[in-house]
Amino acid sequence: MKHNKTYLDIPLFSHPSTSDAHTFAETDQSGVWPLETWLLTQLLNTIGSPSIAITLWDGEEHYAPAAGAPVARMLVKNRPTLWRLFTNPNLNFGDDYSRGTIEIDGDLVDFLEALFRARAKAHRPSPIQRFFTRGRARSRRNTLDVSPENVHHHYDLGNDFYRLWLDREMAYTCAYFPTPDATLEEAQLAKMDHVCRKLDLKPGETVVEAGCGWGSMARHMALRYGVTVRAYNISAEQIRFARQRAKAEGFDDRVEYVQDDYRTISGEYDVFVSIGMLEHVGIENYAALGALIDRVLHSNGRGLIHTIGQNRPEPTSAWTERRLFPGGYAPTLRQMMDIFEGPGLSVIDVENLRLHYALTLNHWLSRYERNIGQVSESFDGFFARAWRLYLAASIANFNVGSLQLYQVLFARAMKNDGAWTRAHLYH
Repeated sequence: MKHNKTYLDIPLFSHPSTSDAHTFAETDQSGVWPLETWLLTQLLNTIGSPSIAITLWDGEEHYAPAAGAPVARMLVKNRPTLWRLFTNPNLNFGDDYSRGTIEIDGDLVDFLEALFRARAKAHRPSPIQRFFTRGRARSRRNTLDVSPENVHHHYDLGNDFYRLWLDREMAYTCAYFPTPDATLEEAQLAKMDHVCRKLDLKPGETVVEAGCGWGSMARHMALRYGVTVRAYNISAEQIRFARQRAKAEGFDDRVEYVQDDYRTISGEYDVFVSIGMLEHVGIENYAALGALIDRVLHSNGRGLIHTIGQNRPEPTSAWTERRLFPGGYAPTLRQMMDIFEGPGLSVIDVENLRLHYALTLNHWLSRYERNIGQVSESFDGFFARAWRLYLAASIANFNVGSLQLYQVLFARAMKNDGAWTRAHLYH
């Protein structure tokens, strides 16, 4: 049965309105106008002249790289689609790819990498670039009222959807590949062990997890390292899954899954851990997060935050923000320091697993492509193509270095009994 929902100001699993296109273009499907060719060239030049080709509805190539063969070709099927690209490329490329009025001839990841590499080289915007890149997202602030809506939009799509392409443990965060040929299942278990070794978990300790997803990290810490975990999440579907697994596998006395916002965490713990939640917090809440950690962390405690990040403080793309990831933002390392500096927490170690996330996403996309027919049947073609684009764009962003994956280990400032070297992480 198909899902039929709306969320925010958009149809979640159906086609957004096309009313933003120029009305005079909507009714004219004649040959390509010289003005359109000129605007197309200007648009591509503003993002660094990527090594792609563009063919329009007349079947003719209207843009090609100055030298060498294009890595892929974009097919624009009609005039309204082209004008939507002119008016708001950041939003409308994703929408029209999802509609099928834009097709990519060639590998989608290669196409997006070409765009992102060119964009990175042309980082300083010209006046015309500022025109073409307007319409950036204004992120919805993650208040206590809004955060559940934001999480619901991305995560409460039904566990069956995520089962199609995640690993058995339903880990929807970057894996850790001991070798590039490790399986996704092996790499997700290795990630959890990597985190636990960094935290130097000891049997009998207490752990609080902020944003537990489907519960894999909490399960792993309790079963493999003998700790007691209280894990928070505001996603009803994820919490239900996590509780069912804990009860079925007989360790629900060691893990408590709490359906509530991380800001309601109470008590005192030896360890604070957060895997893949910081992207939903919002930088305006970082100081408050630091104060919360300070309040709940034992006097000799430590913690780890695992998050997508970026090198420059760029806004989330308009399409990602509005269609798939409302309220999401990937911080820079400098922005993350607002969490630790206020309460005087010491940053012990920072590791960047950027290429591990690119490989994780490659596994996800491969599994997703094998099951995209089921996605289309459960939702619709627009939804299925939108998620394909989201996964492919994420791979491309990690490959070109636009996105990073940071693991930041921290501790109380006067904690002096930590590991002397990193040797314990790799043995």
